This record gives sequence, C-alpha cells and structure tokens, in this order.
Amino acid sequence: MRRTFAPTWMAAAALALVACSSTPTTPPGRSDNSVALVAPHWRQGGAGPAGAADATTLAQWWRALNDPVLAGLVDDALAANQDLHIAQAALERARALRAATEAGLGPQLGSSATASRNRSGGGTGNSLSLGLDASWEPDLFGAAAGARAAAEAQAAGSAASLAATRIAVVGEVALAYLQWQGQRRQIGIAALNLGLQRDSLQVAQWRQGAGLATELDVAQAAGVVEQTQARLAGLQTTRAQSEHRIAVLLGVPPGALGERLATAGAGPVMPPLPAPGLPADLLRRRPDVVAAEWSVTQALATLSQREAERLPQFAISGRLGLQAATLAALSGGSAVVAALGASVSWPIFDGGAARAQVAAQAAALAGARASYQAAVLTAQQDVEDTLVALQNGRLQAENLRRAATAAQQVLALTRARYQAGGIDFSALLDAQRSALSADDSLASAETELALNQVRLYKALGGGWPATDPSP
Repeated sequence: MRRTFAPTWMAAAALALVACSSTPTTPPGRSDNSVALVAPHWRQGGAGPAGAADATTLAQWWRALNDPVLAGLVDDALAANQDLHIAQAALERARALRAATEAGLGPQLGSSATASRNRSGGGTGNSLSLGLDASWEPDLFGAAAGARAAAEAQAAGSAASLAATRIAVVGEVALAYLQWQGQRRQIGIAALNLGLQRDSLQVAQWRQGAGLATELDVAQAAGVVEQTQARLAGLQTTRAQSEHRIAVLLGVPPGALGERLATAGAGPVMPPLPAPGLPADLLRRRPDVVAAEWSVTQALATLSQREAERLPQFAISGRLGLQAATLAALSGGSAVVAALGASVSWPIFDGGAARAQVAAQAAALAGARASYQAAVLTAQQDVEDTLVALQNGRLQAENLRRAATAAQQVLALTRARYQAGGIDFSALLDAQRSALSADDSLASAETELALNQVRLYKALGGGWPATDPSP
C-alpha cells in the first residue's frame, strides 16, 4: 500500500495534479476542466516573434544586452545577494530534513553500557551490562513513505524557490540599472535645457535693460529656470535611490557603487524581443509555478501520511548483550543475554484528534491546489501585461520621438523669430517648456520600453534553465 509521488513537469500533467481528488486513494494524473486555466496562445501574440522561446537565451538573457557594467552587476548579485543566501539556506535545511526522514525508515541500531551497585538486606551487589539494541518499524500502511515523499517534495520545492529568487534578483538588478540609466539621461536633458533657459533669462535681462523687454518677461524666464532646477533636483534624488537599490541587491552598502557606475556607458541596446512561446511553457519554465506544484505534491503526500497514521503501527525490537556482576564474568557464556520482541499500537479513542489532523491536512491540500492555480494564472497575466505594454510602448515611443523632433523645430523657429522681434518672450518660454517636456517624455518612454522587455524576460522565466530543479 506504499504510495509514491513525483512532479509531472508537463503542462497537462501539472494541471491534472491540481485536479486530483482530495483523498490519497485517487492517483495523480486525472484530468478535468482545470486545463482551461492555460490559454492556448497569447492574446498579444503580435508583440514578439512567433515560435518557442529559446531556453538557452533566456537562461542568461542579460548577456544579450551587451553592457559589461550590467553583466558585472548581475554576476556580483548572484554571488552576494542576501535573499539568495536565505533561499540557499532554506534549501539546505530542506535537504537535511529529507535526509533525516530517510534515515528513520530503516532499522535502527544502538549500543548501551551500564554499571550499578545495589544494597539490599544488608548486602551489596554489582551489575554490569553491555548490549546492542535494534529496532524496526515496518511501513505496512505507507505512513513512512508519505513522510519521505513529503520531505522530497519540500526539498524540490525549496530548489524551485531558490531558482525563483535567482530570477527575481537578476531582474531587479537589471530594472534598477535601467532606471538609473534613464534617470541619468533625463538629468542630462534637464541640465542642457537649464543652460538654454539661463541664457534666455540673461537675454531677457539685457533686453529689459535696453528697454526692449518688460519685467514680466524677466520674471517668466526666472520662473522657468527655477522649475527646471527643481526638476533636476528630483531626478538626482531618484537616481541616487536607484544606485542605492543596486548596491543593496549586490550585498554592499548603499553608497559603494558611485565610482563603478560612473564608468557605465550610455546603457544597453536592447536586442530583439524574445519569442514568448506558448502559455503552457510557463508551467515548466517558471520556477514559482514549479514550486507551487511541489507544494501540492507535498500536501498530498502528507495527507497520505496522516491517514496511514490512523491505522495500526507495528514495531520489531531486539537486544543482544552481556550481563554479569563482575568484569571477568562478562566474558563467560552465561553472561550472554538476548531478547526479541514485537509490538503493535492502534489508537482506539483519541477524542477525534487523528481525524482532525486528516481534515486539517485535506484543507492544506485544497489551499495548495488553489495557490498552484493562482500561480498559473498570475504567470500568464505577467506575460500578457508585459506583451501589451511592449506593443503599445513601441507606438508611444515612436509618437513621442516625432513629437520631440517637432518641438525642437518649433523651438528653433520661435527663437529665430524672437531674436528678429517678431514675437514676444512668452512664446519663446512656451517653446522651451514644450521642448523640455517632449524630450523628457521620450526619455521616460524609451526607458519604460526597456524596462518592459526586462519584465518580459522575468515573466517568461528567464534567468533559470528550463530543467527540473535538483531536489
């Protein structure tokens, strides 16, 4: 009656595991309408190239960005990130607990030695003994097998959770770095426009002195300069915070990366979008989904264990040793003692405690199934959200690029007409504000486009080979 449990790793089988009965007598593998949780294809399939996603490329997707600074930051994070250390420790603990569970399945052998001196009725006596004790509990109803399967599932789930943490760390480093690059670009745009605006302010002051401009023109020019300076200060704050975030992800103090980031170039050039593959691919590529599947396996095995514990438990024990009153007598044949015994235990009445344990574990199994289904749906949502953001983000960036070009043309024409005396100063200030806003919006949109491509790598399970995690 021993039961075994193993992960499916294929889309249909994984969903079938969620669909299995709440009783351990129903074997995993029965399919039902749960397959409807996985869409046959992506709704935003046009956002990326068709075909199956390249698992090799996804495994180290950040290398394709051809940014040595980013690659170095990711490598350092994978070596020193504290969240990864925590996940690694959890995996080692789960493996140790699995080893302890497996060690308890076989016969147990121990040794003992005692020496005592007793006084009774005015006399004294010595007792010396040496012995070997053995015991074994045969697993007739599968309780131990369920415990072992649960320990194996926990270890495999911890391995998958470690992989999920790795994906998160790689993605967060890349996202923070791209945000830092985008903020640096916006700072450059603001600084350039600030210089132009200061020049305009100086021109307005000169013209006022010559009687060609009013005090209102100077006040308006000064206000634009102050607004841009305020914008610049805010950007410098967010850039510093992004730098601090990268440092913490690398396991170093927040201010430790200033010189290193100063060597960064203009930022990575994003490669073509990866092929998203099929939604069913996520069930074996996303380690968070794999970890949720292992949780179902663990809960199912533990339920089997709890039900088996309500049945009789058998034990066989034996002892072989020496017992005598003196050390010399221990070597004689008469000192040899041996014993062999067997026992059975079966709770007759426990007030419903065992039944309650089974009910509690059945509820835990139902929760694990729901968590797995939620993980499947969330994984698909992550991809769909990112694909639609990329599709619309490309259109937005193209429109903003044309708008920024037009704004610069308007600014150049407005400046020429103002210098020729054809328009007033407020029109020049409006053109400067529009040009700054257009350039800043374009920089933000292009940064967000790069961020969404990184999010797509994460959503597809990039950063972890699409192989079974070692339990």
